Amino acid sequence: MDAKAAPASAVTGFDPARLIADHQVGLWRYLRALGCESSLAEDLTQETFLAIFQRPFQELSPSATAAYLRTTAHNLYISHHRKHNRLTTVADLNYVEDLSRQWAKLAGVDHGETLLDALRSCLQELTERARLALEMRFSDGASRQEIASAVNLTEDGAKNLMQRAKKQLRDCIERQCSDDS
Repeated sequence: MDAKAAPASAVTGFDPARLIADHQVGLWRYLRALGCESSLAEDLTQETFLAIFQRPFQELSPSATAAYLRTTAHNLYISHHRKHNRLTTVADLNYVEDLSRQWAKLAGVDHGETLLDALRSCLQELTERARLALEMRFSDGASRQEIASAVNLTEDGAKNLMQRAKKQLRDCIERQCSDDS
C-alpha cells in the first residue's frame, strides 16, 4: 500500500470508529432538522464520514469536529439538491445558516441528548389527553379530526389543546435547560 492509498486514520492519527460513535447520532439529527427524510439523512451521514476519511483530517476538539462534520454534511445535502435539480432559494439558505447556529447552541457537544431528556421529562408533566393528542399528531401523523375524536373535543378544541401543550413543553424545556446552565 503506498502513501496515497493509506487510510486517513493512518495519516492523521484519529480513530474512525470512535469518531463515528461520537458524532453519528448528532449528525443524523442535524440533517433531519435541515429537512432530510430519514433515509436520506442516513445516506448523507454515511457519505459525510466517507468524505472525511478520504482526505487528511485532524480532530481539534469535539465542538470543532462536530461543526466540521455539519459543514460537510450540509455541503453534501446541497450537492444532493443540485444533482436532483431541486431549487434552493436565498430564504432557504438563510434558514440553514440560522438553523446551523441554533443547532450548535442548543444541541451542544451531546448532540441534543440534554434536550431530548428534558423533552421526555416535560412530556410527563402534560395531561394524558394533551400527551395523547401530541403523540397522535407527531408520532402517528393523525389528522386534527382523528385527534379531536380520540380526545372527545371539536377540531378547534384539539388544535387549542395541542397549541397549549406545545407551549407548555417549550416553557418546561427552556426552564430545565436554563437550570442546567
